[in-house]
Amino acid sequence: MRRASYIAVLCGLIMTGCRGRVTEKPPIHINPNMDAMERFEAQEENPFFEDRRAMRPPVPGTVARGMLRADTHFFTGRDSAGAFVAVMPVTRSLALYRRGQERYNIYCAVCHGKAGDGQGIVMRGGYGFAPVGFHDDRLRSIEDGYLFDVITRGVRTMPGYAQQIAVADRWAVAAYVRALQRSQHATASDVPTDILSELSITP
Repeated sequence: MRRASYIAVLCGLIMTGCRGRVTEKPPIHINPNMDAMERFEAQEENPFFEDRRAMRPPVPGTVARGMLRADTHFFTGRDSAGAFVAVMPVTRSLALYRRGQERYNIYCAVCHGKAGDGQGIVMRGGYGFAPVGFHDDRLRSIEDGYLFDVITRGVRTMPGYAQQIAVADRWAVAAYVRALQRSQHATASDVPTDILSELSITP
Protein backbone atom coordinates (compact mmCIF):
# COMPACT_ATOMS: atom_id res chain seq x y z
CA MET A 1 0.00 0.00 0.00
CA ARG A 2 2.83 2.33 0.91
CA ARG A 3 4.51 1.59 -2.41
CA ALA A 4 1.35 2.55 -4.30
CA SER A 5 1.25 5.84 -2.41
CA TYR A 6 4.82 6.61 -3.40
CA ILE A 7 4.01 5.92 -7.02
CA ALA A 8 0.97 8.20 -6.86
CA VAL A 9 3.02 11.02 -5.35
CA LEU A 10 5.74 10.57 -7.96
CA CYS A 11 3.20 10.72 -10.78
CA GLY A 12 1.72 13.86 -9.29
CA LEU A 13 5.15 15.52 -9.19
CA ILE A 14 5.80 14.55 -12.79
CA MET A 15 2.47 15.97 -13.93
CA THR A 16 3.14 19.17 -12.02
CA GLY A 17 6.50 19.52 -13.73
CA CYS A 18 4.82 19.28 -17.14
CA ARG A 19 2.79 22.44 -16.65
CA GLY A 20 5.56 24.50 -18.20
CA ARG A 21 6.74 27.96 -17.28
CA VAL A 22 7.99 31.14 -18.95
CA THR A 23 11.75 31.14 -19.44
CA GLU A 24 14.33 33.12 -21.35
CA LYS A 25 16.44 30.06 -22.04
CA PRO A 26 16.47 28.62 -25.59
CA PRO A 27 14.46 25.47 -26.09
CA ILE A 28 16.17 22.12 -25.82
CA HIS A 29 16.58 20.35 -29.14
CA ILE A 30 17.04 16.61 -29.19
CA ASN A 31 18.55 16.79 -32.70
CA PRO A 32 20.16 20.25 -33.01
CA ASN A 33 21.99 19.57 -36.29
CA MET A 34 18.81 20.56 -38.20
CA ASP A 35 18.87 24.11 -36.81
CA ALA A 36 21.52 25.20 -39.28
CA MET A 37 21.42 22.89 -42.30
CA GLU A 38 24.00 23.33 -45.04
CA ARG A 39 22.36 24.51 -48.24
CA PHE A 40 23.21 26.29 -51.45
CA GLU A 41 21.65 29.32 -53.07
CA ALA A 42 20.46 29.24 -56.68
CA GLN A 43 23.38 29.23 -59.16
CA GLU A 44 25.89 28.81 -56.30
CA GLU A 45 28.90 26.54 -56.77
CA ASN A 46 29.18 23.21 -55.02
CA PRO A 47 32.75 21.84 -54.92
CA PHE A 48 31.46 18.34 -54.25
CA PHE A 49 30.53 17.81 -57.92
CA GLU A 50 32.95 17.80 -60.83
CA ASP A 51 30.95 20.43 -62.75
CA ARG A 52 30.68 22.48 -59.50
CA ARG A 53 26.94 23.02 -59.97
CA ALA A 54 24.80 23.01 -56.84
CA MET A 55 21.58 22.89 -58.90
CA ARG A 56 21.47 19.31 -60.11
CA PRO A 57 19.46 18.23 -63.18
CA PRO A 58 17.14 15.23 -62.79
CA VAL A 59 18.68 11.82 -63.27
CA PRO A 60 18.18 10.69 -66.90
CA GLY A 61 14.94 8.78 -67.22
CA THR A 62 13.38 10.42 -64.16
CA VAL A 63 9.61 10.71 -64.40
CA ALA A 64 7.47 12.74 -62.01
CA ARG A 65 4.92 10.76 -60.01
CA GLY A 66 1.77 10.27 -62.04
CA MET A 67 3.45 11.40 -65.28
CA LEU A 68 4.80 8.09 -66.63
CA ARG A 69 2.18 7.95 -69.40
CA ALA A 70 3.16 4.43 -70.40
CA ASP A 71 -0.13 3.95 -72.25
CA THR A 72 0.91 5.45 -75.59
CA HIS A 73 -2.48 4.71 -77.15
CA PHE A 74 -4.29 6.86 -74.60
CA PHE A 75 -1.77 9.67 -74.15
CA THR A 76 -0.54 10.09 -77.73
CA GLY A 77 -3.12 8.44 -79.97
CA ARG A 78 -0.35 6.34 -81.52
CA ASP A 79 0.86 2.77 -81.19
CA SER A 80 4.36 1.65 -80.25
CA ALA A 81 5.44 1.98 -83.88
CA GLY A 82 4.24 5.59 -84.06
CA ALA A 83 1.19 4.95 -86.25
CA PHE A 84 -2.18 6.47 -85.38
CA VAL A 85 -4.49 4.09 -83.52
CA ALA A 86 -7.49 3.13 -85.62
CA VAL A 87 -9.95 2.97 -82.73
CA MET A 88 -9.91 5.25 -79.70
CA PRO A 89 -8.78 3.52 -76.47
CA VAL A 90 -11.76 4.68 -74.38
CA THR A 91 -15.16 3.17 -73.72
CA ARG A 92 -17.86 4.98 -75.66
CA SER A 93 -20.87 5.92 -73.60
CA LEU A 94 -23.57 8.55 -73.47
CA ALA A 95 -21.60 10.34 -70.73
CA LEU A 96 -18.52 10.41 -72.98
CA TYR A 97 -20.46 11.90 -75.89
CA ARG A 98 -22.07 14.52 -73.67
CA ARG A 99 -18.71 15.52 -72.25
CA GLY A 100 -17.30 15.68 -75.76
CA GLN A 101 -20.21 17.83 -76.89
CA GLU A 102 -19.64 20.25 -74.02
CA ARG A 103 -15.89 20.59 -74.74
CA TYR A 104 -16.52 20.77 -78.50
CA ASN A 105 -19.02 23.60 -78.16
CA ILE A 106 -16.56 25.55 -76.02
CA TYR A 107 -13.36 25.11 -78.01
CA CYS A 108 -14.24 23.86 -81.49
CA ALA A 109 -17.66 25.04 -82.61
CA VAL A 110 -16.55 28.66 -83.14
CA CYS A 111 -14.58 27.49 -86.18
CA HIS A 112 -15.93 24.07 -87.13
CA GLY A 113 -19.59 24.83 -86.46
CA LYS A 114 -21.95 23.01 -84.13
CA ALA A 115 -22.80 20.56 -86.90
CA GLY A 116 -19.14 20.04 -87.81
CA ASP A 117 -19.70 21.59 -91.22
CA GLY A 118 -16.99 24.25 -90.97
CA GLN A 119 -19.51 27.07 -90.70
CA GLY A 120 -18.59 28.41 -87.28
CA ILE A 121 -18.81 32.10 -86.49
CA VAL A 122 -15.08 32.59 -87.09
CA MET A 123 -15.24 31.01 -90.52
CA ARG A 124 -18.23 33.11 -91.52
CA GLY A 125 -16.73 36.35 -90.24
CA GLY A 126 -14.60 37.19 -93.23
CA TYR A 127 -11.28 36.71 -91.43
CA GLY A 128 -9.62 34.85 -94.27
CA PHE A 129 -10.03 31.32 -92.91
CA ALA A 130 -11.25 28.53 -95.16
CA PRO A 131 -14.14 26.47 -93.76
CA VAL A 132 -13.04 23.10 -92.40
CA GLY A 133 -15.76 20.51 -91.97
CA PHE A 134 -15.59 16.90 -90.85
CA HIS A 135 -17.94 15.32 -93.34
CA ASP A 136 -15.76 14.57 -96.35
CA ASP A 137 -14.82 10.97 -97.02
CA ARG A 138 -11.18 11.43 -96.00
CA LEU A 139 -11.95 12.62 -92.48
CA ARG A 140 -14.78 10.15 -92.04
CA SER A 141 -12.38 7.28 -92.71
CA ILE A 142 -9.31 8.70 -90.96
CA GLU A 143 -7.99 6.99 -87.81
CA ASP A 144 -9.34 8.05 -84.42
CA GLY A 145 -5.76 8.68 -83.34
CA TYR A 146 -5.42 11.33 -86.04
CA LEU A 147 -8.33 13.30 -84.62
CA PHE A 148 -6.76 13.11 -81.15
CA ASP A 149 -3.39 14.22 -82.54
CA VAL A 150 -4.88 17.24 -84.32
CA ILE A 151 -6.70 18.31 -81.16
CA THR A 152 -3.46 17.92 -79.23
CA ARG A 153 -0.92 19.41 -81.63
CA GLY A 154 -2.98 21.36 -84.14
CA VAL A 155 -2.63 21.33 -87.91
CA ARG A 156 -1.98 24.10 -90.45
CA THR A 157 -3.67 27.27 -89.09
CA MET A 158 -5.38 25.41 -86.23
CA PRO A 159 -3.46 25.63 -82.92
CA GLY A 160 -3.06 22.71 -80.56
CA TYR A 161 -5.32 22.50 -77.53
CA ALA A 162 -3.19 20.32 -75.26
CA GLN A 163 -3.06 23.08 -72.63
CA GLN A 164 -6.78 23.79 -72.68
CA ILE A 165 -8.25 20.30 -73.06
CA ALA A 166 -7.26 17.37 -70.82
CA VAL A 167 -6.26 14.07 -72.43
CA ALA A 168 -9.50 12.27 -71.54
CA ASP A 169 -11.52 15.23 -72.82
CA ARG A 170 -9.64 15.16 -76.14
CA TRP A 171 -10.84 11.61 -76.66
CA ALA A 172 -14.34 12.74 -75.69
CA VAL A 173 -14.18 15.48 -78.34
CA ALA A 174 -12.93 12.96 -80.91
CA ALA A 175 -15.84 10.67 -80.04
CA TYR A 176 -18.27 13.56 -80.45
CA VAL A 177 -16.76 14.43 -83.85
CA ARG A 178 -17.48 10.85 -84.90
CA ALA A 179 -21.06 11.28 -83.68
CA LEU A 180 -21.39 14.48 -85.75
CA GLN A 181 -20.04 12.70 -88.81
CA ARG A 182 -22.51 9.88 -88.41
CA SER A 183 -25.38 12.28 -87.79
CA GLN A 184 -24.83 14.00 -91.13
CA HIS A 185 -24.79 10.70 -93.03
CA ALA A 186 -27.40 8.83 -91.02
CA THR A 187 -30.17 6.75 -92.52
CA ALA A 188 -33.46 5.61 -91.07
CA SER A 189 -31.79 2.36 -89.99
CA ASP A 190 -29.61 4.36 -87.60
CA VAL A 191 -32.63 5.67 -85.70
CA PRO A 192 -34.11 3.55 -82.87
CA THR A 193 -37.47 2.10 -83.85
CA ASP A 194 -39.28 3.71 -80.93
CA ILE A 195 -38.17 7.12 -82.19
CA LEU A 196 -38.92 6.42 -85.84
CA SER A 197 -42.65 6.54 -85.17
CA GLU A 198 -42.28 9.92 -83.53
CA LEU A 199 -40.40 11.25 -86.56
CA SER A 200 -42.79 9.68 -89.05
CA ILE A 201 -39.85 7.99 -90.79
CA THR A 202 -39.90 4.46 -92.09
CA PRO A 203 -36.75 2.37 -92.59
